[in-house]
Amino acid sequence: MRGSSRGARVAAEKALDSALEGVDRAALAEELFAISGAIDGDIGLRRAFADPSREGDAKRALADRLFGGKVSEAAVTLTGEVVAQRWSEEGDLSDTLEALAVSALLASAEKAGAIDDVEDQLFRFERIVAGDARLRDTLGSRNTDVEGKARIVRTLLEGKVAVGTIRLVEQAVLKSRGRRLDRILEGYLKLAAARRDELTALVTVAIALDDDQETRLKAALENIYGKPVSLQTVLDRTVVGGIRIQIGDEVVDGTVVRRLDRVRRDLAG
Repeated sequence: MRGSSRGARVAAEKALDSALEGVDRAALAEELFAISGAIDGDIGLRRAFADPSREGDAKRALADRLFGGKVSEAAVTLTGEVVAQRWSEEGDLSDTLEALAVSALLASAEKAGAIDDVEDQLFRFERIVAGDARLRDTLGSRNTDVEGKARIVRTLLEGKVAVGTIRLVEQAVLKSRGRRLDRILEGYLKLAAARRDELTALVTVAIALDDDQETRLKAALENIYGKPVSLQTVLDRTVVGGIRIQIGDEVVDGTVVRRLDRVRRDLAG
């Protein structure tokens, strides 16, 4: 996000933290998903709420008229705070409302002591989708009917993962707004890491690390970054050997394939 949207996003996240106190977090998440869908599906509303020339109080009042009495007071108040901000782009408002709903659902899992499981399950499902072109195309296609997608998700996940995980995957599949499924799930994983106030390191290796190697790698990364780090490991035989670590936009690639590519370039140059 750029410009005023960046500050608006920070303000919205702070408003969410206040809204989560003393409410049913999962219920609040569902209300925010519904509100996000209603605004995103109406171009007139999107423009009205994202219009930078319109006063925040006027946008807050509009949210109250539209949603008051239909959802909880906490959801109405939070929505009012979000739309009252100055947004650079209409899409930034929609993205933020969805992100708040996801964060509320993650906060519910956190309260239940299940956020570690939800994060791990989301990651594993994202890797399954990334490695199965047919599944990725089916779940991401606009030609696949909505109920059909929902049935696929439930068939794959019911009884195997947390309820919160299923709900997040359903949201990603059914409300993609033209975005790639793997990118949506990656965004949800970033929100989960932020919720836990930790960094996530995507570790790609040809052979799984043993417990001692994982412990030493985790300790080294935490020493470098100064905060907790969780490891998400991907096995990829094509890297041959070595290790690739990605944290956010930072990548350290020490794989054999990477080193061979460098040698080839040097020889060619």
